[in-house]
Amino acid sequence: MTLPLTYHVTFGVLVMVGAMSPGPAFAIVVRRSALSGRGPGMAAAAGIAVGVAAWVVAAATGVAALLAASATAFTVIKVAGAAYLLYLGARALRAALRKGGPLDLGLPGRPDRGPWAAFAEGLLTNTLNPKTALFFMVLVPQFVDEDAALGETLLLAAAALAGTMVWFLLVANVVGTLRRVVARSGVRRAVHGLTGAGLIALGVSLAVTGRP
Repeated sequence: MTLPLTYHVTFGVLVMVGAMSPGPAFAIVVRRSALSGRGPGMAAAAGIAVGVAAWVVAAATGVAALLAASATAFTVIKVAGAAYLLYLGARALRAALRKGGPLDLGLPGRPDRGPWAAFAEGLLTNTLNPKTALFFMVLVPQFVDEDAALGETLLLAAAALAGTMVWFLLVANVVGTLRRVVARSGVRRAVHGLTGAGLIALGVSLAVTGRP
């Protein structure tokens, strides 16, 4: 059975509202946009959106439920996700202690700071977060079940991707316009310090997350 268009729109809007809650994805987009510009910020947003679409497919096909039910799989994802956030947070704090470090322009000669690195950062931040899986395990069954046609699942994933992109592209562009302010050393240090502390706090929170 083909779901009406309103279902897909509603699903996309709900995902967008969920994306608006503060979390690792928001911190990554803000930091990338503020320090490297709107281009890398939008690349990070795209990586996050692709991760969201992947979790929608996983939830619709029952893969997410299997991961949550498996103590080993859940723990591996949780530990990997927490370790990655702690790593990103530690790097940000180190940059803050170095007086903000050089302004990250995402130059072609620095592949670790370009759009692809930002995309990968967004993707890993999202796919290694079991809390995202739990969110979609609850939301997706309200729209489709595990017997749904692949086409319907992909349409829902596309709606989720679109909703996520709308929000985070807005964030990336708004923050990117303030980059002239961030160019000041003191402001850069504050951005590094605040986002670093936030990522570490989120990493600790993720590490103590229990199975559903």
